[in-house]
Order: sequence, then structure tokens, then C-alpha cells
Amino acid sequence: MPDKAMVFAAGLGTRMRPLTETVPKPLIKVGGRPMIDHLLDRFAQAGVGTAIVNVHHLADQIETHLDGRSAPNVIISDERDLLLDQGGAIKKALPLLGKAPFFLCNTDAFWVEGAKPNLERLADAWNPDEMDVLLLVAATASSSGVDWPGDFTMDGFGRLTKREERRVAPFVYTGVGIIKPEVFADAPEGPFRLLPYFLRAAEKGRLYGLRLDGIWLHVGTPPAIADAERLIERSVL
Repeated sequence: MPDKAMVFAAGLGTRMRPLTETVPKPLIKVGGRPMIDHLLDRFAQAGVGTAIVNVHHLADQIETHLDGRSAPNVIISDERDLLLDQGGAIKKALPLLGKAPFFLCNTDAFWVEGAKPNLERLADAWNPDEMDVLLLVAATASSSGVDWPGDFTMDGFGRLTKREERRVAPFVYTGVGIIKPEVFADAPEGPFRLLPYFLRAAEKGRLYGLRLDGIWLHVGTPPAIADAERLIERSVL
């Protein structure tokens, strides 16, 4: 089980406006609790010791909310001066993340669990001899809040390849994965996207996927909040 997680909480949340004009997206409540708490609690339950949380938009609110949390221990990576995008955020945080593989986590996506917690399943499936990146993926057609044509196809061995243009891909990236820090050895300073590093791993045959057990909930727009809450309520009945 990786002991650290990179949690992306710095984005502007433009698709979630007008809510994000006054509240940062990670603190928007779904099912009565801020989205970031759903995810951090899952990491705590999995035994992850430290979460590196980057902040930019309405950063003070996120820092205040997370102050005092001990499970996992939260370390803030401050991007108030310059929003770095996810790739740049990882590059900046590498001294905090260390040399071991770590979790990736978006704060606008979570899931209703299946029989076994998905973070544990992801850790069990991780094989550093074959993988540079392992992503938790979900079925595009049956996931909540997916308004794009998927992200990846997956072969029988679990290797992922990029969706072909003008086609619907069967799997969508859930925003959670495990990655090696060496992937960013030659990365530049400043803002850059994470996706090209996934695709570079795919070209080497070292980008893998694990299918989520349960229901994935993508909460990227205000209407998606109600959809996610209905599914959560239905799952506990």
C-alpha cells in the first residue's frame, strides 16, 4: 500500500460555477459532506499516512478546513502564486512525495464501493515491474456524471490505450491511480498537464487499468451533485 497520496485541490472549478465563486470545489458538499472529506477518509481507512494537498483557488478555506486532520496527515503544497495544473503540481510536490510510488486523487470524483474497497484493490494490483502507472477506471456507459466519450480502451492484460478520435471508449479514468515518481524525472518546472505522462507510459506498454468495483460518481457540474446524491442514497437503502 503506498503511504502517500497527491490530492488535487487547487483548480478553479469553472464548470461548477456559480457555486465555486465563493466555495472551492473540494469543499462543495455531496451527501452532506465536503467532497475532499469523502476521499481523505477513504485514504485513512486504507492506511495511507500522508496526503499532499495542493491549493490555489480560495486556498484559505481549504487550509482552514483541513487544519488539524491527522488521518491522513495533510501537508499543503501552496500554489497561490501560480496554478501549476496536475503535472506541475506533482513536480513541485516531489520532495514531499519521496521516492516510492504514490496515489493520485482528484477531488471531484468518488464512488460507491463494491465488495472490497477499491483503494485496497488498486494497491493489490500494483506491479512496479510491469507498470509505471496504474489507473482506477470505470465503465463509461454506467458511470454517473460522465459527459464525454470515455478515455481509454483496455486489453486482456489490463494495459490501457488512448481513446481513438471520433469513437467512444469503454473506460473512463476515475481520477484515482498509483504512479511512480520516476515518471517525472525529466519534467519541466511550472505548469503542465498530467495526461501526456499517462500517454507516454501507454506507448511503452506500462500504463495499466483496474476496473472499479462499484459505481463511479463524477461530480463536475451543479446538476451532477443531485445525481450523485440519489445514487448514494439508493446504495445505503
